[in-house]
Amino acid sequence: IGLACDRGYNPDAVAAMSPAGCPHVSSFKVDNWKQNLRVIYQCFVWSGSAETRKRKAKSCICHMCGAHLNRLHSCLYCVFFACFAKKHIHEHAKSKRHNLAIDLLYGGIYCFMCQDYIYDKDMEQIAKEEQRKAWKMQGMPHYTALVISPRQHSTGEKYSTWEPTKRELELLRHNPKRRRITSNCTIGLRGLINLGNTCFMNCIVQALTHTPLLRDFFLSDRHKCEMQSNSCLVCEMSQLFQEFYSGHRSPHIPFRLLHLVWTHARHLAGYEQQDAHEFLIAALDVLHRHCKDDNGKKANNPNHCNCIIDQIFTGGLQSDVTCQVCHGVSTTIDPFWDISLDLPGSSTPFWPLSPGGDGSALNGESHATGATTLTDCLRRFTRPEHLGSSAKIKCSGCHSYQESTKQLTMKKLPIVACFHLKRFEHSAKLRRKITTYVSFPLELDMTPFMASSKESRMNGQYQLAVDPFNNDNKYSLFAVVNHQGTLESGHYTTFIRQHKDQWFKCDDAIITKASIKDVLDSEG
Repeated sequence: IGLACDRGYNPDAVAAMSPAGCPHVSSFKVDNWKQNLRVIYQCFVWSGSAETRKRKAKSCICHMCGAHLNRLHSCLYCVFFACFAKKHIHEHAKSKRHNLAIDLLYGGIYCFMCQDYIYDKDMEQIAKEEQRKAWKMQGMPHYTALVISPRQHSTGEKYSTWEPTKRELELLRHNPKRRRITSNCTIGLRGLINLGNTCFMNCIVQALTHTPLLRDFFLSDRHKCEMQSNSCLVCEMSQLFQEFYSGHRSPHIPFRLLHLVWTHARHLAGYEQQDAHEFLIAALDVLHRHCKDDNGKKANNPNHCNCIIDQIFTGGLQSDVTCQVCHGVSTTIDPFWDISLDLPGSSTPFWPLSPGGDGSALNGESHATGATTLTDCLRRFTRPEHLGSSAKIKCSGCHSYQESTKQLTMKKLPIVACFHLKRFEHSAKLRRKITTYVSFPLELDMTPFMASSKESRMNGQYQLAVDPFNNDNKYSLFAVVNHQGTLESGHYTTFIRQHKDQWFKCDDAIITKASIKDVLDSEG
């Protein structure tokens, strides 16, 4: 998975709403606003009874163009339905100065002043209560518990996994035909609405929801939450996976996820430009803290944790510091979730690259075009570095401060390796994006960069005994995050692999088919 550390900023999406919430909701909260909102949810959004569903089907059409689709919204101030996609609801809001509307499919509240879907605690509570009632009327109590809160019902009952009834078992026996995953299946592909400069979040969410082991964990209902409040990010991710693999094709609105990210990672709150790589690390950190390991202990120690996040993403980075006098070696091993790689063109000197015998051929990469490869960046990352006289360390063998060399290698590889190309350079004198093209392969062998391979390195060259049957250190590409634009203004997109050799480009709400060439030619 390639993750670019770039900033996405849309100058047209002006931040009008603070992390504390929308300031325009107060104008709606007058008189019997709660009862009015409940009626809207009951009749036009969740529609629990057959009668309300019929009423919704007949009534909910755009009052301007007569369409049933195009993301219908209802004005909260008057009985007026209009489509969001063609901006008919926007025209109504502008002419009538009715600033709030509700999405009739998902129940999200949109503020035309903030130009964003908003979160309000009171409104959210009403939405949940009415959704729970509607599902109960439709005979879906367990599903209610899973979607609203994977922890417990409003009645306080402990969540229990779904078991088929006798009637359902009978139906399954008489209908043996099952939905099969075919090569052209689009299940799991779903766009995400940009909530105002949130492409940095959307691109990482697409990568995470297409991480195979993470998908299997969440779709098999493995998370057992004991948090008292509705603030568990793991529970929200669980619902997000349900949304992605529900079969719905309309774009999902991840406003609850955004609110939880703002709650648990304050440095990402607001609508100013944000960093996709920074969001990934923050999301993994919060998920890690909200997870429990297999022994039922909270994941407080990153070095001794068995939660799903650490099982999939955590590796071990070995640092060897060698004294230049006695050649004594001091070794430390630290956990890591990603590997940040310097690029040529940065102010940090990039060592001369010599083709051949360096792992590039092993990974199917070539210097024929003069392009820098991912293997080149990994070679630089794992090369010995002379620390110099200004960074002397106290040698345990010499018992004095001596010059030394430092070398990083991989002691333990994670199941999913995240490579972060450091495209943005920030210094006292310089702020810029490094646009150097870095080629990367579909299959990557990390054997040359393992601590166990260090002894076979001679003069910066890798002497490798290639074992075609050993796949322990080999990776297959399944997601690439890209940034288009400059440091001041840009946009994030993601390439994800749906099946073998089936690639798609995720650009917020838009999902399009992509070729392998499109993926490998991308900046990364």
